[in-house]
Parts: sequence; structure tokens; C-alpha cells
Amino acid sequence: MQRMELAHSLLLNEEACSQLGEVQKVEFIFEWLRYLEKLLLATSRCDVREKQKTLVEQLLSLLNSSPGPPTRKLLAKNLAILYSIGDTFSVYETIDKCNDLIRSKDDSPSYLPTKLAAVVCLGSLYKKLGRILVNTFADTVGNILKAMKSAESQGRYEIMLSLQNILNGLGAAATPCHRDVYKAAKSCLTDRSMAVRCAAAKCLLELQNEAVFMWSTDLDSVATLCFKSFEGSSYGVRISVSKLLGTLLAKAINSVHPGAAASRQSIRKVSLEEVLELLGTGFLRGSSGFLRASGDMLKGTSSVSRDVRVGVTQAYVVFVSTLGGAWLERNFAAFLSHILSLMSQSNSKATQTQIDAVCCRRCVSFILRATIGGLLGEKAQIAAAKDICQAIWKQKKVVDAVMSDGNLEAQLGSTDIAASQNMLICALQELGNLIHSLSTTAAPLLQDSSTGILDSVISVILHPSISVRLAAAWCLHCIAVALPSYLTPLLDRCLERLSVLKSSPEAVTGFSFAVAALLGAVKHCPLGIPHGKGKIIMTLAEDLLCSAAQNSRLSAQRTQAGWLLIASLMTLVVSHHLARVLLLWKCVFPVSPKDLETEKSRGDSFTWQVTLEGRAGALCAIKSFVSHCGDLLTEEVIQRLLPPLPCAVDLLTQLTSILKTYGSPLKTPSVVYRQRLYELLILLPPETYEGNLCSVLKELAADLTAPDIQVAASTFLLPPLCHQDDLLILSPLLQETDHRFIEEQLLLGNGVACGSLEYDPYSIYEKDVEGDSVPKPLPPTLSVISSAVKLFGVICAHVGEAQRLLILEQLLDSIKHTKGARQQVVQLHVISSFSSFLKYVAGSKRSLCPEKIRRPALTLVMGALESPNPLLRCAAAEAWARLAQVMDGGAFTAGLAQVSFDKLKSARDVVTRTGHSLALGSLYRYIGGISSSQHLDSCVGILYTLSQDSTSPDMQTWALHSLSLIIDSAGPLYYVHVEPTLSLIIMLLLNVPPTHAEVHQSLGRCLNALITTLGPELQGNSTSVSTLRTSCLLGCAVMQDNPDCLVQTQAISCLQQLHMFAPRHVNLSSLVSCLCVNLCSPYLLLRRAVLACLRQLVQREAAEVSEHAVLLTKDNREGLTPDANMREVGLEGALLTLLDKETDQRLCRDIKETLNHMLTSMAVGKLSFWLKLCKDVLAASADFTAITCVDTMQEEEGDKGDDASVLTTRNDEKFHPFTNPRWATRVFAAECVCRIINQCENADSAHFDIALAQEMKKRDSRNDFLVLHLADLIRMAFMAATDHSDQLRLSGLETLLVVIRRFATIPEPEFPGHVILEQYQANVGAALRPAFTSETPPDVTAKACQVCSAWIASGVVSDLNDLRRVHQLLVSSLTKIQAGKEALSHLYNESASTMEILAVLKAWAEVYIIAIERQKKYKQLLKTTTCSEESGRNGSFSSDGLLDLVHTDLGTLSRLWLAALQDFALLTLPSEFASQLPVEGGAFYTAETGENAKLHYYNSWALILHATALWLTSTGFVVADPDEGASNLSRPVTPTSMCQGSSSGATVKSPEDVYTDRFHLILGISVEFLCSLRSDATMESITACLHALQALLDVPWPRSKIGSDQDLGIELLNVLHRVILTRESPSIQLASLEVVRQIICAAQEHVKEKRRSAEVDDGAAEKETLPEFGEGKDTGGLVPGKSLVFATLELCVCILVRQLPELNPKLTGSSGVKATKPQMLSEDGSRLVSAALVILSELPSVCSPEGSISILPTVLYLTIGVLRETAVKLPGGQLSSTVTASLQALKGILSSPMAQAEKSHTAWTDLLRSALTTILDCWDPVDGTHQELDEVSLLTAVTIFILSTSPEVTTIPCLQKRCIEKFKATLEMKDPVVQIKTYQLLLSIFQYPNPAISYPYIYSLASSILEKLQEIDERKPEDTAELQIFQEGIKVLEALVARADEQHRSQLVACLLPILISFLLDENTLGSATPIMRNLHDFALQNLMQIGPRYSSVFKSLMASSPALKARLEAAIKGNQESVKVKIPTPEHTKNPGNNSSIQLKTNFL
Repeated sequence: MQRMELAHSLLLNEEACSQLGEVQKVEFIFEWLRYLEKLLLATSRCDVREKQKTLVEQLLSLLNSSPGPPTRKLLAKNLAILYSIGDTFSVYETIDKCNDLIRSKDDSPSYLPTKLAAVVCLGSLYKKLGRILVNTFADTVGNILKAMKSAESQGRYEIMLSLQNILNGLGAAATPCHRDVYKAAKSCLTDRSMAVRCAAAKCLLELQNEAVFMWSTDLDSVATLCFKSFEGSSYGVRISVSKLLGTLLAKAINSVHPGAAASRQSIRKVSLEEVLELLGTGFLRGSSGFLRASGDMLKGTSSVSRDVRVGVTQAYVVFVSTLGGAWLERNFAAFLSHILSLMSQSNSKATQTQIDAVCCRRCVSFILRATIGGLLGEKAQIAAAKDICQAIWKQKKVVDAVMSDGNLEAQLGSTDIAASQNMLICALQELGNLIHSLSTTAAPLLQDSSTGILDSVISVILHPSISVRLAAAWCLHCIAVALPSYLTPLLDRCLERLSVLKSSPEAVTGFSFAVAALLGAVKHCPLGIPHGKGKIIMTLAEDLLCSAAQNSRLSAQRTQAGWLLIASLMTLVVSHHLARVLLLWKCVFPVSPKDLETEKSRGDSFTWQVTLEGRAGALCAIKSFVSHCGDLLTEEVIQRLLPPLPCAVDLLTQLTSILKTYGSPLKTPSVVYRQRLYELLILLPPETYEGNLCSVLKELAADLTAPDIQVAASTFLLPPLCHQDDLLILSPLLQETDHRFIEEQLLLGNGVACGSLEYDPYSIYEKDVEGDSVPKPLPPTLSVISSAVKLFGVICAHVGEAQRLLILEQLLDSIKHTKGARQQVVQLHVISSFSSFLKYVAGSKRSLCPEKIRRPALTLVMGALESPNPLLRCAAAEAWARLAQVMDGGAFTAGLAQVSFDKLKSARDVVTRTGHSLALGSLYRYIGGISSSQHLDSCVGILYTLSQDSTSPDMQTWALHSLSLIIDSAGPLYYVHVEPTLSLIIMLLLNVPPTHAEVHQSLGRCLNALITTLGPELQGNSTSVSTLRTSCLLGCAVMQDNPDCLVQTQAISCLQQLHMFAPRHVNLSSLVSCLCVNLCSPYLLLRRAVLACLRQLVQREAAEVSEHAVLLTKDNREGLTPDANMREVGLEGALLTLLDKETDQRLCRDIKETLNHMLTSMAVGKLSFWLKLCKDVLAASADFTAITCVDTMQEEEGDKGDDASVLTTRNDEKFHPFTNPRWATRVFAAECVCRIINQCENADSAHFDIALAQEMKKRDSRNDFLVLHLADLIRMAFMAATDHSDQLRLSGLETLLVVIRRFATIPEPEFPGHVILEQYQANVGAALRPAFTSETPPDVTAKACQVCSAWIASGVVSDLNDLRRVHQLLVSSLTKIQAGKEALSHLYNESASTMEILAVLKAWAEVYIIAIERQKKYKQLLKTTTCSEESGRNGSFSSDGLLDLVHTDLGTLSRLWLAALQDFALLTLPSEFASQLPVEGGAFYTAETGENAKLHYYNSWALILHATALWLTSTGFVVADPDEGASNLSRPVTPTSMCQGSSSGATVKSPEDVYTDRFHLILGISVEFLCSLRSDATMESITACLHALQALLDVPWPRSKIGSDQDLGIELLNVLHRVILTRESPSIQLASLEVVRQIICAAQEHVKEKRRSAEVDDGAAEKETLPEFGEGKDTGGLVPGKSLVFATLELCVCILVRQLPELNPKLTGSSGVKATKPQMLSEDGSRLVSAALVILSELPSVCSPEGSISILPTVLYLTIGVLRETAVKLPGGQLSSTVTASLQALKGILSSPMAQAEKSHTAWTDLLRSALTTILDCWDPVDGTHQELDEVSLLTAVTIFILSTSPEVTTIPCLQKRCIEKFKATLEMKDPVVQIKTYQLLLSIFQYPNPAISYPYIYSLASSILEKLQEIDERKPEDTAELQIFQEGIKVLEALVARADEQHRSQLVACLLPILISFLLDENTLGSATPIMRNLHDFALQNLMQIGPRYSSVFKSLMASSPALKARLEAAIKGNQESVKVKIPTPEHTKNPGNNSSIQLKTNFL
């Protein structure tokens, strides 16, 4: 660390530098230069000038110290910055010095870096200082150009880049040298070094900015030069040169020539035709000139090399992209016709062989896709599609003309047709891709009859060329995937044509391709196709196969068509057709080998062609079945598949002899047959064809080494067998790029064709490989090899050891016995097969032990490791690693490593060394890493040496790559080597020339591996760690500056790793700026790395990343504009734009994730910004006419003006950051809106409270809340919901739903009684209306129904007339679905109509449920408030308004609901009842689509169940349904009756039976669902289900059912118990408890009813003989599992113990009372406990007297336990809700009739006494600790016991004494609240009529009460509490007076009166008295007024005996006379209730 800190100074610390070693010195200098660059920009000008001289000297002296490439670049940059900030007078000396260095004659390699550094410095100085240096530039350029003549490649490279910088700096001033530079660059453009070509292209690109001649007079020669440059080029060169050529040509068209008139020659304008002609020439004739090309064409030898064609293709794309989308729109027709004409007959050169044609078509398709797909918006794309369609019609006419001419000029015709075929294929594929990408937004295009897209495509299906037919079929596939509503009509149309035109060979193949392609589309269309189509297709296929033999002209076509239809049908659910297919499969092969022999002897070449075609087709159909219908592959089916297999294999072995007999026409069919058989065998388990393993293996060996295979197609065979990481060191072509589609052909080599659809028509229905692209199967000759290789791996692993050894020996021999190119091919195949075998063995976790097999295996792999083909070496290294994995034992692995060591030490050739170095690295890949450190040292030592071999960059690349693998597999063992490795990497990074990018890439991988190894240790602060960290960061900085994109990719991923492990040490701002600049890089891998890094960064620090990105755009010094848009829309907007343009799936996924992370962490903070982003995306292409019409309906004027302005500005394009975003981007924006709303929900409550939001906004304008943006949210949802794209409509409706649910309840502050959503009802209605039109797909309608019901249920709209708009939509759907499953469209699968029907029924159910709820609330409201006005806005309609709306349709609805529930019940039956299900399906599903329909029923049954239950209870189960008999939907319910003929034939049931069925239906569904809750069961379903049960049990009839059927009740209780155990949600538990309460209630009613009827029947008999009803009968025993009460107790205990674990004696360890602190439960907990207590208190009444004795202890224990555990003291003496509940429960239990029943009386008395004792014990300290229980609660409980039980419970002396003591004690307590409560309770006891109970308390407590009152009287009360105590005390005394006998009464009154009179005030003191005294006065006076008349005699005698009292009383009465009239009522009414209310018991327990 110290070392690097010394480098951080303005001047170089030469002293520190001189003490370092060579490597550290270079590192030190580089670090200083990095620091200097930042420092110079931050230092003031005068400070720089002070030190400038020294600095310049230091920098120039570094020039001479041979700096490496990165150092010289930085050095040059610093010099330039230094002069641009400081003085410039010495700059000329510097330039001269550099020129002198360049002129130097010293050519030694050691001097080269100095020369190069001088060249770089010149470039940098001129670029920065520009025109200041104009007078020296001619000499400089001359000098550089002169130096170039003798320079080697590095020199040429640097000179080109330097010239680019000089031209950039000088601009137009450099004109005199333009020609010279041009000449030099031209020669470099065809240099043998690729890096030099790239540099020259950059130089020329800079030059053309000023050099007009390049794009005028010399345009042709520049173009020819570029074509030459493409020859033998690399990917990088093609990118650079195509950019140059495309830009030049675009400039030539666009240019406005400055001063052309003034200049001598007039420059002619170049037309578009000429430019296209020029590019076309390159495409068709390549780089050879016209003359030579035409000569070659006469000889027929010339063929354009593929790399030129690919380069020109890229140039086309650059050319159009540079001109832009708007230009392309204008000139599209001309451009299209030119591009298609590249394939036409005049240019038949391009397409003379099929291989050429396929490659050219790829190029043309690429051009069309990149331009139309990439540059045009959706509207323009639709126009383009029309143009393409015109082109198709045009070609169709040409073909028709040729075909109608008859045979006269067949020759001419064939060329015409050949030419038209390629144009048509390109046009059709592009049309398909275009419509696929437009998706449902293409609907208007297809509806436009003038274009006739479908007609044009279908007309081409009859084209004579098979390739065109396939392309047309594929186009239909794309249309069907894009627009699912067209799938069924297209299928019908093609099937109809196929049956009609059965006798035309073209039609049979064409339409069978089309049907297959359409069937392949079904899996992309969730709504599917009608189930019956499968039958039609199957029948048609059988028909074709059977009629194939009738007509030899059609046999081949019909056979192929038949099997193709079956194979494509197999991709769907095919259980119904399986038997027929297996039968056909059985018949297609001969039964025995003998039959096969006879076949061979018969027949001719043609019949064999048809036979092989048929059998290959059959194999393909079975393969399709096995791969797509895995779930149908039961043992039985496999057994039926097997019999034909041996015969198929026999035929395989006979193919060679058949070929010999019948010659070459059978060649292709036999290859295809082989391939199909191999593909099928790969899929089947090898055990199924065990008997044929050896014979297949022999055939495979023969195929792999066959003498007639010429082409070495390593690039498609090997990559899957190499490790992905190793492929990185090979050609960049193997890596993914944006141009992969066309670059692939270069990869395959010239002799090999690219994949194309015509090579395998069966691939047309397979899953697409990537996105929307056409399947690209390879030619059969290649694909048979790749299948053989795969199958070899499987079979070789399953044959015996001896057989395996034999085959290996045989393969080795075949390699030895071939020579040259053949040998390479055979070796390639053999190694591929062997690798495949090892991979299979390793994958199936086996191992290979025998020694014998090792030798041939090693020979084989060693041979390949030393092969000149690098790909083969990679595959061999992977095989080497697999060998170590499958051959057990460390010794073998060590042996393998030793082999490589020896080879690396002895061999000198690069091939062997690269192969074995990679083998070393891979060796440990699969065996868990390196474990021996000694071994590691040897590996590292060797690889160090190899990686420094600068003579061979290849060697360095492989060795470093291998080193990175070793670092990975060594793990922590590698720590000792980290430092030396790191310094090696840094040294190489600083010294390897930039032209060797591949070495840098490997270095990057090594650095990445090292960072991973160091891991979190990088955060450390020790010197050694910080040195390592600095080195890592330095390495990253070097790589970031590398010109190669893949090296930059490595740099970013290294920084990403560093950021993960040591985030504080990575400079975020520079990293983010690097990422932003590369966001739109043309290199796919770089973009991927950028996004992977961004995704990681924003997870931690999204806000910082976003800020850095914005800052970067503001201070854009470097002129690096990351993205024009970023300034306005930030990084988020730039990412959205990128998402819109990007086609790579993985990248799109990363962009979405990144945006989601940013949204999650920032959306709430930057709300307006995010909403504006989403709104801009959604509005950029919305149809604004629709919005205008809705906005004019807005009521509020203010809004209106606002909207109008929004709508007018839209036309101005400038405002739009997003131009024409695609539908997928808009869908993402709509999803983002929903996410934003969800984020706000978790944030501040003000987001959903408009009054609060407005207030906070006023306080601080920066505050921003969601509710303020409601108008925008509605508008966005509206725009999305009314779009053309179905996906967007779904997202829009979802957004609308979220908005309605979140904002429905927010009141509108300006209009009390209204909510804010009310003003948007027009918008909501308008958004929903389009979803109910007839052509809307069912999924959209289903979603819209959900929104409708949410809107109606939300209660936003109170006016019925307004509500009717939306209600009408639901009514229309209801009408539509009434006809059941037959009613709806036949466009989709039947399950789609099920979905729609159920969505409608669910929506209605929701509305009905809400309507009923509102009605209930309204009735309660009426009960509580007498004036209906007080019910606010609900008063107007909530009464029955909504219910009235539903009521009209309720009859229909109830019928449909019941039918749907019946269906659901049938579908949820276990599979063993399948045979009993109705054959035709249910009311809304068909039998065949039952499985698919299930899901829709699962989504909607719960609400329908709830609604049905409510409806049934509203009819009270008594009204018979008038439609019952007639209705065909409401069939009888039980599954068995459903199978006994149709419902009309069944006898009509009695209403009682119908209701019983309905009751069981609802109960059955509920119990079935609740007893086996799936993990995905939603809360909504569970709640709805419980509510349905509640509703059901609300009415007497169902209760009587449950009551009379005890088992049913127990079952239900057990199910509810389980729900409570498995679901934590309080709402669900409460709902369950409510159902339990109702069940107990039902049981009570049942017991009462039985007792009553028994009494009535046996009225005359004696009471004793009555049988006991209720549980427990005569014995009192409750049997678990058979007892309702026991089940209820279990459930209640479960609830109580969960909330109060202390109640569980097991937990607390004793059954006694345990001292714990009482606790307050949460609100939910309290509600649950209270509900459980209510249920407990009801239980005794369900039991017989004996039964009640059994349960009483438990019930009392729990009730008192709750009291004890929750009796917390609350302020103001309130009681907690649980205490209230337990007191109420106690009262219920104590007053139970069972306490009095004679059989149970004694036992109850004993138990109740114990319970009272327990309560009394709660007071006494246990274990010496005093509990903080609430005395009031306990005292109340005691009082309840005293008052509610029979006297003998509480009057036994010991208990009575304790109770009295408790009252005494509480009276003495200081707490006023306790005293007040005590008085109140005593009052109730004193007033109790039974003297046995009340008198003892009166005797014991009266005197002390009197004393306390007299004490207060003396003191006079001081506060309201004392006042209240006094008042309560007086009330008690008055009660005593009332109860006293005559003789004692006078004494009591005599005590009471003086106390009262003492509080009276006379008129003087009344005015000045305190409020309390005044209150007392009023109270006393009032009481006196009452007592006087009541006990007049006592009163009078007392007054007479005490004149003082009398006087006082009279004075008070006089003084008060007036206020008695006025004021007494006031305190009476206001104060007293006020004071008392806080004290009175909440509920009157007593």
C-alpha cells in the first residue's frame, strides 16, 4: 500500500521509483500516470504551470524507458492534458522530439516500444490541441507515413490510430494531407494483421468526415477496397469495415455539399439506386472487379467467399441504420425490391447451389430482420408487412404464368421458379417474423381485406418448390402464435383444402406442412384449439396413409403428409388417439425378419423410397410422442411401442445392401431413416432395446467412419462436447453475437450448408430454439452424424466390457488406416463419440474400472490433444477431465497429469503444448479440485513459463486460460501463489500488445479467478491485502482501456466481483460511467456484462447508481454520449429504451430485473419521475382519439382544461423520449405501475389519504404522494386496457383492478360523503366496454369481469343509474353464457369458454355477496339509529339498491351457480371414481377438457359457493325453485344419479330432497376443500368457504340437519380444528370459531327440541322416566372421536393455549395456579380468546346432566384461567375484552339449568365451590410473590358467583367469610377506581332479593361504609374521584335504607340525612363554590328531595329534632329555587352520565 501511495503525487517520485524491481517499477509508473490524469484535471492552472517544465521532462524521459501499450497511451494522454491546461510554448519541442524518435534508425525490438510511444504521443497531442499545431502537422504526418513503410504490424496499428487522432484534432485543416493518409490507410485495410485492418477502418471513418472525395469520386474504389478487406476477415474487422462502408454510403446519399459550386469540379449526387447497386455488386460478385468476375462467370468458376457476403450484409444494415427509421419508411418499397432481387434469377450466381442459396437467404433475412424489426415502429411495420405481401403476390403471378404455359418452355420456367423460390422464402419468413413480433397489435393488418395477407400466404402453399411451401407454412405458424384467434380458422381452412385437393401432390405436402406448423403453434396459445380438431386430423392422416398406395404419383407425398400430421398431433394431449397411432405404428413394419427378407427381394427403387419415407415418418411420430407426452408413457404403452423396434433395427442393418441393389435414389431416404431411428433410440431407455444393442453399435461405428463423408463439420459436433468456459479461447465466432444468424455460415466452413427448414420438414412443429426464428435443421448427412454421436454414448455405456473394448480398438484402427483430410474427419467423429460416451457415463454416476480399456482410451484422447484443429483439442481436454472422473482412483489422475507434464517439457510445437496445457487445467474439473500442493506447484510453474512465451500469442492464451482453471480448482490452496500470479498478470497486461486481444481475454479470466479465490478477504486492511487489492484494481483499469470489447467485458466482470467482495474500494462513479457508455455497445457480450453488473449494483445502492449516471451525462467531458436520452430520462429511461430495442432474451431479463430492483428501492422517493416514465412509454403509441372522448365526459372544468392541453401537445414529437415503443415494453410499463402502487402501500399512509397528502405537499412541495397522481394512474390503465395488444389489455385491466382496490375507500375532502374515484367512473366504464365485444378473447373478458365486480363491489358509485353502465356489461355476459358450454365461440379450446363462464359467474357472486353484506349493515344501522338521515351517503341506496340490481337475474344466477358447483364437485372427485363421471362432461366443461378446466374451477369456486350459500339462506331452504323441473343445468346433484340417464328422464324430486342435495353439495365441497388444504389455497378461498358455512348455518333448516347428524358435526369440527392448526391468519381462525359456535348452537337446538317433544309425548307420565338427552347420556362419558363436545373442547383449548400458553398444565409443570404476570393480548388474540369462551360457556347446555359434570371442571379451569392470565389493571378501571368475555362466560355457565337439574345439582355445587376458591386464591400471594392482578375483575367474578349460583354454593361459612374479607380489603384500598367499583358491586349484592345471600354482607360491611362516608363528609371531597366515591357510597346507603326493616330504618336515615345536608350550600356560597362543591350540592339536594317524600315520618321527626339542619336545608332550597328550574337538569344530564360511564361495567354481567 505504501508503495502505491507514494505514486499519488503531481511529480513522479523518482527516488521511490528507482528502489523498485523491474515489474514493480512499471506498475508504479502506471499508477502514477493514472493518478496524474485525475490530478491534472483537478489542479489549478497556475499550479500546473509552476511544475510544468519538470513534469514534461519526467514524461518525456519515460518515453525512452520502452513503456508498454497501456502505459504509452496514458503517458500520451497526460502530455496532451498538461499542454491543454498549462503553457503551450514548449509543445513544439516535444513534437520535434517525438518525430526524432520515430525517425531513429534503431530497428532493434527493444527500441520499438519507444517509437510506438512517440507515435501515440503525437496522435494524442494533435487530438487535444488541434489547430494550435496546424503549422507542424504536414511534417509530422509525412514523417509518420514514411515510418509506416518499414513498420511491422504493431507499428502500422499504432500509426493508423495516431493518424485517426490527428485527423480528429485538426478537422478541415488537415485537408492537404487527406490523399496521402487515404493512400496509406487503403493499403492497411487489406493488411494481413486483422488489428491493423480495424485500425485502418477507424482511420478512414475519421477521414471521411472531411474528405469529400471518399464518398463522391472515389466511392466505387473505397467500396471495392472494403469488399477486399472482408476477404479472410475476422468478426472485429467485419464490424469495423461494415461500419465504415455503411456510413460512407449513407453519407453519399444524404450529403449536402458545402461550397461545391466554388470548388473546381462539380460533385455529382449519388442516387439510392447506385448505392444499392454498389452494395449488390459486393454481395453477388465479391471483391473481384466487374471484368474479372464476368470472365470467371463464363467459365463458371467464381463463387463469392462467404466472409465477403457476410461483411456486405452487415454493411447493408449499418447503411440503413445510419439513415434511420424515418428514411427507411419513406424508401421502403425500393429497398425491399432491391434486397429481394439479390436472390432473383438475373443474379442466379448467388444461388446456383443449394448451399449457396441457403447462405444467401440467411443474409437477406438478416438484413430484413435487422432493418424492419430493429428500426421501424409498429405502425411502420404494419405498412412494411403490406409491401412484403405485395412482393409475394408479384412472385406468385410470375410462377402462375410459368405453370400455365404448359411444357413448351419448361427450361425457362425452371430458372424462373428457382429464382422466385428464394425471394418468396425470404419474404415469407420476414412476414412471419414481423407478425410474430407485432403479436396481437397486427390484428388490423389481417383484418384489412385489401392486403389479403392470409390469402397471399395460403396461395403460395401450392408453389412447385417444397422450400416455399415450408416457408409459407411457417409463416402461418407465426401468424397463429401472434394472433391466437386465427389459429382455429386457419386450421379449418387448411384441413378443408387438404381433403378437397387430395389428388394434387403440391397441395398434399403444402397443406400438411401448414397443418403441422399450426399444430406446433398450439402450445404457444394458452387458449388452445377445440378438442374435436384432433379427431378430424387423426382421421385425415389415416385416410392419407391408407390411400397412399392407390396412386403411385401421390404415394410418397401422402405417406409423408399422413405421418407428419400424426407427428405434429403428438405435441398436444393425445390420450384419445393413442390406440390408433400405436396400431398404425405396428402395421408399418414387417412382423418378422423373414417378412423383411421377402420385402427385399420384391419391389423396386420407387417402392423402397416410399417405404423408407413411411417408416422414417412413423419413427418420427413415435419420437414426437415420446418427447412430448412423457406422462402417457406407462409400462403398458411402452410394451406396445416395443414390438416393431427389432424390425426397425433389422432394416437399419440391411440398408447398405438395399442401397447397393437399388442405387443412388435411395441415398437420402436411407440417411433420413437412419437419423430418425437414432433419434428415437436416444429418447427411449436403453433397456427397451437391449437385444439390439450390439447390432446398432456396429451400424454406428460404420456411420462414424464411413468412407464417403468428406466434410469435417467440427463446429456443430464439438461445441456441445466441450466445456463452455473452454470455448472462450477459440474463435470469437463461437461466442454469442448479434450477428450469430449470419456468422454461423463462416463457422461451418465453405463446404457445409447452414441449417434450413427444407432439410427436415418435421422440425416445423418442434419447439422453437430461440424466440421467433425459423427452425434451422442441418442437412441429413450432418444431423445423422450428430445423432449417431449421441446414441453411441448411450449404447456404448450399456454393452458388455468385451464388446466395448472391441469397438474402441476398431475405431482406433479406422483412424490409423486413413490419411490426410479423411483422417481428420474420422478422428473428429470418433473423439466426439468417445466424449459423448464419457459424458453419459459420468452423468449416470457410473465408473469405468477395467485396466484394458485405459490404453485405447488414452491413445485416442492423446491423439486428439495434439490435433491441429483447436476445437478438437478443446473437446479432447474435456474428455481428459471426464476420464479422470470415470476411472476411479487418484493414481490414475496423477498419471494423466504426469503425461501432460512430460509432453510439455519435451514438446516444442505450439499445438502439442496448447493441447496439454489445457488438459492440465481441465483435469481437476470434475473430481472436486486439486488436493496436493506439490502437484499444484508443478502445474503453476509450467504454466507461468508457457504464458510468458511472447513469440506465440496462442500459447500464452491457452496457458493463461489453463491457469485460470487451475486457480478455480485449487481454491484456498492457491493462496501461496496469489502474489506472484497477480504480478505476472499485471506485467503481461502492461506489456502484451493490444493487437493480441485473445491473450488479454485470458488474462482477464485469470484475474477474475484470483479475485474469486481471495473473496471477502479483499476487504482487509493489512498492507499485503491492500497491495493485492490495488493490483487487482490496476489490472481492471488496464483492461477497461483495452480497445477490444471482450477484454472490456472481462474488466467489467472483474470489477463486479470486486464490488461484491470489497464494495468500499471500488470507485462507483467511474464504474457506473463505464457501464453507461457501454450500455448500447454493438457487442452483445459486452452489453450482457454491463447489465449483469448493473443488476448487482442496484440491488445494494440503486439511488447512488442512478445519481452517478445522471451526473455523467451532465459533465460529459470525454464526448462519450452514453445515450442521447439519458439526460432527460436518466438511467431508468435509458434502460427502458434499451429493453425496447433489445432482442436477446437473457439481456431483456436482466434489464427487467435491474429496473425492478431500482423501482423497489426508489419508486416511492422519485414517484413523479417513475410515473412519468411509465406514462411516456404507454402514451407514446396509444390511440389518442379514444382518450379524448372519455376526457370530455369529465365533469370538473378544472380537469377539462388540463386534459385538453395534454392531448394537444402530444402531436409534437419533441416531447417524446420514447418513440413507438413495442407492445412488450408497454406491458412491462403497465406492470411497473402496479409495482409502484404496491411499493407505496408499504410506505407512508399519506399515499392513500388525499387530505393528508395535500397538507404535507403544502408543507413541503418536494413531498410527493401517489394519491395526487390518481388521474395519471387511471389514464395509464385506460390507455393500456383499450390497446390493440391483448397482453397489454390484460395488464391494463390488472392495473385498473389494483387502482380500484387501493383507492375505493378514500374520501373526497371537498365533497363529504363522496370518494375520489367517483369522478373517474366514465373512464372506468369506457376502459371496460371494449372487453365485452364479441371478438374479444375469453381471457380478456374474464379479467374484465373481475374488474367489473370489483368496481361494483367497491361502493364508489352510489347512484344506481351510474352503476348500471358497468352492471349492463355483466348482464350482457350473463346472457351470453346462459346456453352453457355450447354457447361460446369455437375459436378456442372448450376450457377457454369454461374460463369465461366461470369468470362471469364469479363476478356476479362477488357482487351478490357485497349486496347482501350491505343490506345487513343497513338493517343494523336502522336498528341503531332511529333517523335514517344519519346513515350518510349509504342511506340513499345501500338499503336494497344493489340487491335489486342483482335480484332480477338471481333465478338464472342461482341455477348457474349450482351447476358450476356441481361441476366442481365432480372434477374434484378422486381418480378412482372416474368411471362414474358423466360421459358428456358437466354443465360447463366437456369430458375431454376436464383437466384443463379444473384450474378455472379452482380459481372461482369459492366465491360462487359463498354466493350460493347466501342465496339458499335467503330463501331459507323453503321456497321451491319454479324452474326446477325444466332446468337442464340444475341436474340432481349426486354423482351416481348423474350417470343414470338424462335428468329429464329422472323422477322429479320433492323440494325436501332437492334442498338436502344442495345442502350436502355445499357442505361436501367445503369439507373436501378445508380438510386437505393445498399449500397454494388462497386466503380468499378459505375465507369464502368459511363464510359460506356461516351463511348456511344462519338459518334453522340446515342447523337442524347438522344437529340431528352428530357425526357430521364432529367431522366439521375436526376439519375446522385442522384449519385453525394450519393457518395462522386471525381472520380465518375467527371465521372458523364462528362456524363452531353455530354448530354448537345447532346441537343445543336439537337437544332442546328432543326434550320438548319428549315432554309433549310423555306429558302424563312421571318426570323421572324421561330419557336423558344431550351428550354423556346417563354415564357422563364422552368418547373422543364420537363426541361433539369433546371435539369442541379440543378446538377451544387449541385456540386458548396458543394465545395463553400458561393455561397448559404440561407447559407450566403443575395443575395448580402458577404465579405469572397477567398480560394484555393483541386485538386479534383477544377476539379469538373471547370467541372461544363464548363457545365454552354454551357447552354444558348440549350435555345431559351427567355429561355436564364431566366437562364442567375443564370449562371452569379454562374460563377462570383466562380471567387470571389477562386480568391486567387498565387506566380508569376498564376491563380488558378477554376479562369481559370470561366474566360473561362465567355468568353463562353459572346460570346454566344443569346447575339446578337434580341429577347434577350436588356435583355442580361442589365444583362451583372449588372454582370460587380458585378465584379467591388468586388474591393471595403464591410463592411469596404478589401478583399484579386487577382486583376489580376478581371482585366482579366473586360477585357473579354470589349472585348467579344457588345459595348453597356461596353461603357455606368458610367461603362467605373469605368473600366478605375481600370486599373489606378492597374498600380499604387507596385506589379510588377500585373503591367506586366495590361500591357498585356491593350495591348489586345488597339489593339481591334472597336475604340468605345479601344479609351477611350487609351486616359485615354496612358500618364500615358508613364510617367511610362520614370521613369524606368531614374532609369534603377534593376531586371528581372522591366525589364519585361519595355518590356511589350514598347509593349503597340508600339501598340499605330501602332493604332495612321499619325499626332500623329511622337510624339509617338519621345517619344519611346529616351527611347529605352538610353538603348543601346557601345562595351566597353557591355562586363562589368550586364545581365539585356545586356538584355535591346538586346531588345532595336531589337525593334529599327523593328521600323526604319517601320516608316522610322519619324525615319530619329528624328535621324537628335538629333545627340547624332544617335551617340549612331551607336556605339551600330557597337559594336554589331558580337554578332548580334551570340548572339542575344540566349537571344531571351532562355530568353524571359522563362521570359514571367510564366506571360502569361495559356489559351488565349481573
